[in-house]
Amino acid sequence: MLADTRPLPVPDPWGPAPGGRAPGRARVGPTRARTGARFVAGLVALLAALGVGAIYRLFVTTAAGQEVDELAFTGAAYGQGWLWLVAEPVLDVVSIAFVVVAIGAAMLVAAARRRWVVAVQVAVLVVGANMTTQLLKHQLLERPDLLDGWNGPNTLPSGHTTVAASVSAALLLAIPRTWRPAVAVVGVLYTGATGVSTLVGQWHRPSDVIAALLVVLAWGAAVCAVTPAASLDQPRTPSASFATPGSSVLAGLLLLGAFVGGGIAATAMAGLAGVWSVPFAPDLTAYAVGALAVASVTAATFAVLLVVRQASARPRL
Repeated sequence: MLADTRPLPVPDPWGPAPGGRAPGRARVGPTRARTGARFVAGLVALLAALGVGAIYRLFVTTAAGQEVDELAFTGAAYGQGWLWLVAEPVLDVVSIAFVVVAIGAAMLVAAARRRWVVAVQVAVLVVGANMTTQLLKHQLLERPDLLDGWNGPNTLPSGHTTVAASVSAALLLAIPRTWRPAVAVVGVLYTGATGVSTLVGQWHRPSDVIAALLVVLAWGAAVCAVTPAASLDQPRTPSASFATPGSSVLAGLLLLGAFVGGGIAATAMAGLAGVWSVPFAPDLTAYAVGALAVASVTAATFAVLLVVRQASARPRL
């Protein structure tokens, strides 16, 4: 009687362990979008849209808001000569060709990852945000003359800031999961530099830049809120993890910086309102406060976008 020399069956290392699934391992297979994450993304989009309205109402339709904005606009004359040497090249980057190339690059990244829906989403984000800004600024919103004399047409939101923020957000959506924190950092630096540069050149007031950031946040979060299963992240190997602690740490640091900067700006704003005295000229103080507010809102915007994107793109296995 011959012995059976056939090899024993080897258990599938990626198969379910007793109890249904292997702990600590991501399984490759059918995935579903996370309803809670998409709901939060939709809520963020709604709050950002309401924020645009609140900024407009506070800084454009009230005399006090216009006065603070105008002080910051006037204060931009301080050091403008040498600051403009840095600001002008930053603003010169923005053009129709730049937008087309940026959209194309983001779509190519998404297509290379076989995320065809994401390729459409990034185009919707960039086009939608920039069209919204142009419609609001030129068609839907007006700037009443609440100060002495005529202070020009409505300039809210900032078109240059919308372009910079929207292309950065598009890359954040299209890029693979592990690279998103790095893209968020680049987005903060580039968008913040563009927004502050519009203040330096006296192209825009601080409220214009902040409103533009909120427009992009609204569109970015809205796109994440409708993330279908085909757009979700997938692990490269069965043992890969969806955990991204770097994203949480970076988002926390950005939000902390935004909170500190916002607190300082609010304190200085109270000084401009007469609650206490400010150590510098009012226009210089308003200018510095405006630049700090722009930097703070930029950091908060990309922190929220990073968290929302990572959460909404993570499948429910």
